[in-house]
Amino acid sequence: MKGLIVDANILVRAALGTRVRSILEGFHRKTTFSAPDVCLSDARKKIPEICRKHGLDQNQAFDVLTYLEKIVEFVELRHLAFWEQEARERVPRDPDDWPVVATALALDLPIWTEDRDFFGCGIATWITNTVEIYLRD
Repeated sequence: MKGLIVDANILVRAALGTRVRSILEGFHRKTTFSAPDVCLSDARKKIPEICRKHGLDQNQAFDVLTYLEKIVEFVELRHLAFWEQEARERVPRDPDDWPVVATALALDLPIWTEDRDFFGCGIATWITNTVEIYLRD
């Protein structure tokens, strides 16, 4: 079974739009989607501001995010301590991104993100425009 580590920005896109959510829904039976639990917290913090800025329904976005908790497996931060130092070294531009890298290291999976800070971290990184290539093989 394939798998991907999902960054917070992917969760936000899934909660606010249709394309990312349809990819998650379409592939979740044959793909494991995982993320550190802080990504869920980050998405919950970002959604209200984005909804206000773009006139979107915040309650609907939170409903989708709750639904995504059935599709994405969230890893507690305490389970990533072993990989923290190496993960921090791999993302020096944004040390707050270390949990995503640590999860990728722990599960030996690529990352799905739109955040360029992950590029060059030594872990395969997919963006939404190309992730289906990885998922369909």
